Amino acid sequence: MEDSIFQLQYALDTFYFLICGALVMWMAAGFSMLEAGLVRSKNTAEILTKNVALFSISCIMYMVCGYMIMYGGDFLLSGITGDGVSGAEEPATYAPSADFYFQVVFVATAMSIVSGAVAERMKLWAFLAFAVVMTGLIYPMEGSWTWGGNAVFGMYTLGDLGFSDFAGSGIVHLAGATAALAGVLLLGARKGKYGADGSVHAIPGANLPLATLGTFVLWMGWFGFNGGSVLATASVESANAVAVVFMNTNAAAAGGLVGALVISQLMFGKADLTMALNGALAGLVAITAEPSTPTALQATLFGAAGGVLVVFSILALDKLRIDDPVGAISVHGTVGLLGLLLVPLTNEGSSFSGQIIGAVTIFVWVFAASLVTWGILKAVIGVRVSEEDEYQGVDLSECGLEAYPEFVAS
Repeated sequence: MEDSIFQLQYALDTFYFLICGALVMWMAAGFSMLEAGLVRSKNTAEILTKNVALFSISCIMYMVCGYMIMYGGDFLLSGITGDGVSGAEEPATYAPSADFYFQVVFVATAMSIVSGAVAERMKLWAFLAFAVVMTGLIYPMEGSWTWGGNAVFGMYTLGDLGFSDFAGSGIVHLAGATAALAGVLLLGARKGKYGADGSVHAIPGANLPLATLGTFVLWMGWFGFNGGSVLATASVESANAVAVVFMNTNAAAAGGLVGALVISQLMFGKADLTMALNGALAGLVAITAEPSTPTALQATLFGAAGGVLVVFSILALDKLRIDDPVGAISVHGTVGLLGLLLVPLTNEGSSFSGQIIGAVTIFVWVFAASLVTWGILKAVIGVRVSEEDEYQGVDLSECGLEAYPEFVAS
């Protein structure tokens, strides 16, 4: 009887894990649509190429070496796992391959964050070369110190210091934004974005309906992102936990959008759609670090705080002349840090000092490793397209085709 119950639980948890992984994979479509909508039409085909290619590279590199670095498992030849997800003390009640699949789509999410921040002026193959290093080494290494439970360079264990990150506000989102920041600093701003007098010139995206659809796709995919991180659903306790996580994830997204929309109206006198979209994503990032312990009201307020913060962060980065076409560094980096700092408010197992040390550890490692990688790529093959190619659009120079040929004079 007990064996039959275990088999049923194993089957249900594995199926749930796979469905949640598929939802997270669907976030790749959300990132593609969001970024394609927020760049100019002449750069659409290239941004889409980057998104489908980075997903494929992430899957391959995590299989080759990423999972082994992060958890000690080998899926390249044998399909044998290490000691489980997130340093779990008890054997998992789901198939090891389901765990691998769920983890690999998280890696792709981290890399997708980089794509939008460097849009419209980076060479395609330089970006893809960075994706190899990011998904094969940089992300798995910091992941091994957090979810993998390993000591940071043999010195200290973040979990023992009170660091907690339920689904990846820091491990996935802050890491992706940090890698993007390093790339943007070396890459420089788009031509015409900033004036010599310090002025900031808006460069509108080509397709806001597509960006809005992409946001809704990401919103939906986030239920798999956070919900799957419960790691089980086939018991009363885990099913209740999944329900709470779904409820709080949705509440935070709603709070984030309303917060960003209201602050945009107050600051600009207009209800800025792009800020509202980033507000919803900011709310999702803010709750990702701990969606299981807040009440629905707390989750809404946490999301609203993220939505307000992302508006100020986008404006601040423009003041610093850090050009991020889609606001990825603000949404995933600034608000990712906020999400980590909110955890101790509802989770007694964490501490503010632990969260700060964890965030600093992730940032320093990812920024340093990314800066070195970007620097090598810049010296060897260059990372930025020519001024002429940037003016004409990277669709033609990098991909040899246009996303909207009927609307181009040529």
